[in-house]
Amino acid sequence: MSKPMSKRIVVSSLVGIAVIGGITAGGLAIASASAATKPALENSSARYVAPSGSKAGSLTFTTDVSDDSGIKGLKVIPWPAGSALGLTEADLQHGESAKCKSTSDETSRCTYTLKVTKKEAAELDQGTWYISALATAKDGDTTFDSLAARFNVTR
Repeated sequence: MSKPMSKRIVVSSLVGIAVIGGITAGGLAIASASAATKPALENSSARYVAPSGSKAGSLTFTTDVSDDSGIKGLKVIPWPAGSALGLTEADLQHGESAKCKSTSDETSRCTYTLKVTKKEAAELDQGTWYISALATAKDGDTTFDSLAARFNVTR
């Protein structure tokens, strides 16, 4: 009679180990799925409007930035494609800050706006320009996008 009891205990133990193993594996899968992520930029767009008459022109860059910890900020630098500038993440540390408004706990809509006078517009290279962006999450993670958006400068 002790043999069947032993088999039951062994089988129960194996089932218990399998269940605990499944929970542990599931827990690891959940932990790795919820591991910190880097910020992501989506729906990025840039628009340049040349000055006209007595009105100043403008450059507007908008993007949705998301991270599981929330968004701390976004820095941007516009630059002419013909310059082959090759900006780096370190360069963007000194970029201009966009204004970011939270749309959820994890996402912010960030907008960078620059007024452009007639004098400034006359000095700009015409043609294709790029926006480089550096997003910083509240947990300190960063994402650098050297070509976050493109736009054309015309007179």
